[in-house]
Amino acid sequence: MRILQIPEDVSIEISNNDIVVKGKLGTVKKNVAMEAVEIKKEDGKITINPKSERRQSKSMAGTVLSHIENMFTGVTKGWTYTLKILYLHFPMTVKVEKEKVVISNFLGERTPRVAGVVGDTKTEVKGDQIIVTGPDIEDVSRTASNIERATRIKSYDRRVFQDGIFITSKGD
Repeated sequence: MRILQIPEDVSIEISNNDIVVKGKLGTVKKNVAMEAVEIKKEDGKITINPKSERRQSKSMAGTVLSHIENMFTGVTKGWTYTLKILYLHFPMTVKVEKEKVVISNFLGERTPRVAGVVGDTKTEVKGDQIIVTGPDIEDVSRTASNIERATRIKSYDRRVFQDGIFITSKGD
């Protein structure tokens, strides 16, 4: 049995397999398979019980607990990933356009590379850094990963061509 305190200014709704957490920074919705876990909300606390004594049920209870804690952190403090823009050969330009990040002149390429922005994630470019913020850790990390992956170099020697965009810090 695991008990989790619900923070102030946060509301949580649990129905079937959906968990919805609302806070000052937004709303996070997650679909969690709860065949092995029973979740109860009472008196400002959430109780997570495994339905059996099997190891799988106990580990699923811990996983659901971690997901809910991450959701609480996301709607109260938010999640932030910082990426650094590095170039040695050709100066690249990075712009944010609606639901995508456009990287131009990467290694002198004429065609811009594009990375998608996932969910309610906000992306901004400040000098040689890209700051990705949002309430859902999965959306924020996936957006940062898309940006990093868009500048992956495959056909050149990595020791010589160190250009790219790299994740430098992650967390709340």
